[in-house]
Amino acid sequence: MLWFRIDNRLVHGQIIEAWLPYTGARRLLVANDALAADDLQQQIVSLAIPGRVEVHFVRVDALAQYCTGRTDEGHDTLVLFATCADARRAFDAGVGMSTLNIGNLHYTPGKKQLCAHVSVSDDDEACLRFFNRHSVSLDFRCVPNEPVQIKGWS
Repeated sequence: MLWFRIDNRLVHGQIIEAWLPYTGARRLLVANDALAADDLQQQIVSLAIPGRVEVHFVRVDALAQYCTGRTDEGHDTLVLFATCADARRAFDAGVGMSTLNIGNLHYTPGKKQLCAHVSVSDDDEACLRFFNRHSVSLDFRCVPNEPVQIKGWS
């Protein structure tokens, strides 16, 4: 199964300690153009990932081809995006999502805070509404053991 999460921090403690065990993921796909192009940063980030988890850093536009057939191997996969726009680019490129976890979008001036861990710009809000219109369930929570923060968002 593929799990999808937007978190501008990408790989960090909550991913390692909570989301990987919760999803049972044995594969982590970090869909981020900048990280996919930076071998040194990939090596640094990889140090935090448990050895039992296979990690790949891929360009967002290449994610659809990378995911094809990968779930047949019996390993769940967690896919991380840094932004709503990246998740939308992947969706538009053919990556099917039934649920999208909105884990963390930092507050900056001009953004509207939806809950403690999610602040959205007008573009982010339009992107989330796009997913909602395309029957992608939005799951607003930082860690899997907390309740969904926003229900029925549209």
